[in-house]
Order: sequence, then C-alpha cells, then structure tokens
Amino acid sequence: MLPQEFLERMENMLGEEYPAFLKSYDIARYQALRLNPQKGDDASFLNRMVFSLERVPWAEHGYYYTAQDTPGKHPYHEAGVYYIQEPSAMAPAAYLTRQMADGAGERILDLCAAPGGKSTQIAAAMAGRGILISNEIHPARAKILSENIERMGIANAVVTNETPQRLAEHFSEYFTRIMVDAPCSGEGMFRKNEEACEQWSTQNVELCAHRQDEILDCAASMLAGGGRLVYSTCTFAPAEDEGSIGRFLKRHPEFYVEEVPLAEGMSHGLGELSTTIRLWPHKLRGEGHYVAVLRKEGTLADGGSGLLKNGYENGITAGDSKSAAAGIPEYLAFAGETFAGDALEKYAGRECRYLKFGEQLYRIPEGMPSVKGLKVLRPGLHLGTAKKGRFEPSHALALTLHAADVLHTMDLPSDGREIRGYLNGETFPAQGEKGWYLITVDGYSTGWGKLAGGIMKNHYPKGLRKRLP
Repeated sequence: MLPQEFLERMENMLGEEYPAFLKSYDIARYQALRLNPQKGDDASFLNRMVFSLERVPWAEHGYYYTAQDTPGKHPYHEAGVYYIQEPSAMAPAAYLTRQMADGAGERILDLCAAPGGKSTQIAAAMAGRGILISNEIHPARAKILSENIERMGIANAVVTNETPQRLAEHFSEYFTRIMVDAPCSGEGMFRKNEEACEQWSTQNVELCAHRQDEILDCAASMLAGGGRLVYSTCTFAPAEDEGSIGRFLKRHPEFYVEEVPLAEGMSHGLGELSTTIRLWPHKLRGEGHYVAVLRKEGTLADGGSGLLKNGYENGITAGDSKSAAAGIPEYLAFAGETFAGDALEKYAGRECRYLKFGEQLYRIPEGMPSVKGLKVLRPGLHLGTAKKGRFEPSHALALTLHAADVLHTMDLPSDGREIRGYLNGETFPAQGEKGWYLITVDGYSTGWGKLAGGIMKNHYPKGLRKRLP
C-alpha cells in the first residue's frame, strides 16, 4: 500500500494527471535489457531472434523484452552479451555520453555506481578508450559493481570503494564527465521495490536531500571546467529533484543547466527548472526518474587534466626490474601461446603497463591516475596470477576477449547441454591441441577451459557457477 502522505503530495503535484499516475501502479512494470556493443553489434544479436525485443527510445542498445522472455536464465547473460536494466534507468547515462564520439581523452567518474548499470552503459559508449572510475561507498555493493564490470568485459575501468569526500581529496577538476545517480527515497521504484515503499517517510526524504547536497558538492570540485555533470534520482520528491539542483546552482554559480532534447514520453522538470527532465510512469514505459544535465563553465581544452593528489600510476613494464616478482614473464609466455593477431600487441605489447595488486596481475589503462591511498577493488583489467612458474588467466580476461583474439576456441551452442554443464562447472570431452581455450557460446566469450588428454577442464569461477534451465 502506498504511503498516504506520499499520495497526498503527488495529487497536489500532478493535479488532473493524478488519476492516470495512480492507475499506472496497476500495470505490470516494464522490463528491458541493454545489449553490450563490446560483444558484438545489435543487428547480429537481433537476427538470432532469441527474445521478443522492442527499442527503448532514449537509450542506444536498449530494448524492452516481454514477460515470456527470461534473459537472466540464458547463457548469454553469463557471457555479458547484455545487461538487464530498468528502462528509465538507462536515460541518465545516455545524457551523460550524449555527443561523445568515443572515450578517447575522456576521464569519467560514476560516483554512486553500484550495481553497475550506468557504469557499464558509460563504458559501452567509451568503446574501451579513456578512463572510467566507478565508485561505490558500500563494500558489499562495490563487490557486485566490480563483478558486473568484469561480466561486461570492460578493460578501462577502475573500481573504487570510497566516500565522495575521499575521492574529492584525490581529484581536483580532473574529470571530463561525472555521473551522480544519487541515493534517494526511491519513490519512482515503488512499483518495482516494495521495500522502498515500506521504508518511505518524509524524514527520509529530507535526509536524502541533505546527503545529495554533500555528494553534489564533491562532484562539483572534481569536474573540469567545461565538463558535464548528470544528476539523477529514481524519486518524485521535489526536494530531492528540482530542489537539490536549485540549491546546488545557488552554491555553485559556475554551473548551469544544459538544455537537451527530450525523448518521446519524457516531460520537463517542474517550476523554474523546466529544462531538467522528468520520467513519469503514466507517460512512458518505465519507472519514475529525474535527470538534470549540468555544465561547468570553462573549456575542456584549456582545463588540462586537473590536479591529482598522487599523480599518475606508472605501473610496471616488461623490462622493469620488478617484472619478475609481478609474474610478468609468466604472463608474456602465456600470451605468446594464447593470443592471436593484434590481440598480442593489445594485451601484451611493449606499451602495456602492469600493476601487481596482491597476488594478481592487472593491465592498467593508459593515463591511469594513481590509486595510492584509495580503496580499490579493480585497478584496470585483471589478467590473472602467476603460480609456480605458470600463469593462470582470469575470468575477466576471457570476457574481454573475442574468438578472433585467441589461437584456440571451443564454441558451444546456446541451446545445448554442454554450455549449461560448463556454466555449472562440468568438464566435457574435446579434441584438439592441449592448452588454454576460450570457451564461447554462439561465438560470445564466456570463460576459460584447458584441454588435456581429450578432456576440457573447467576453469569457470566456482563462485559464479549456476545451473541454468
């Protein structure tokens, strides 16, 4: 049951539209997925006719699916071919990356990133270029964020587990774009999340608004002059939406609202902030959302890269004296036996820089800022670990690769028993040269196997194994 105080406020806000708004709660919520362009183009996937899909008008690669479809139980989900995401939640990242040809030169921060929908959408637009820092303050949610970054095959992301205040101490006017999907009272998700409805109170709305002010102030200090900041919530509360932006603009006159085109079904913001965006569930096929696109005065070309508390991460090169201790020789030997064509240069070339993080080896993105003093879960692409003179590749590396990148692959059909057995940790008979194989499902990379004695040993991570129907 919807809170009475919430209903009274919504009736005052919506007037004659209130009955239509109330009726929207009787309609089943819309579900969508976003195809991962790093795995392949949309047309190739759509030609497979796996699900009944219809375009989400405001999100490139976004598609509604029907109640009869079960994409979360399909092998493609484990291969990172798509990300299941509420359709309205695709709008903020679409506005953040608007008019961005690719990620070259971009330094992007997703400040409140878990579980990873917006980060993975931003990464898709970046096309493997530039730097993406995905941050989450709660450790358990940061772990989920890191897992989703891995599943979608993203190589240029750094996942941090910090407060906005701590990040602001390390980055000053550094980022070209910042996503602030702020913690909120969740009113727009009442249809989807009963818990949000049960926990709602006017006091919580006020607490959220205060927290949003603090987060936005931190974001403002980290954005370079000329940069774009997108603020979003999944609530209807004016105090958290137009209220938060109005208060922010008074504190930060160097920012202004950037007027952007609205997609079909979207509405203008309320009052003086009509150039912000409202997504109402009775006007479009999605839940309630608010989006404000802000620009900081200045010119990015003149802003340089801002100030970094600890400079840049130098990493370790193959010729460095620390390379042996990091396991780089073992990795390079593995790479020479495994990669094909341009992949050898891309993932193990002379320009690659590495970072030993615990016992694990990572390839860091070009121009990566130093992570010294920060809580980091994923400093770039996890390559694997050296073990007793040999190298064991990571699951993240497998999901980043394509079949053409390796010398040996084993493709399993998505409708077959073998792929389901593989995802559940089973071995299977196979013929070919012994060594590491990239296991693919209908050509999409899924994980590693190691062939020996006619048996493909399973290297799918134990913590991810599951039984699919």
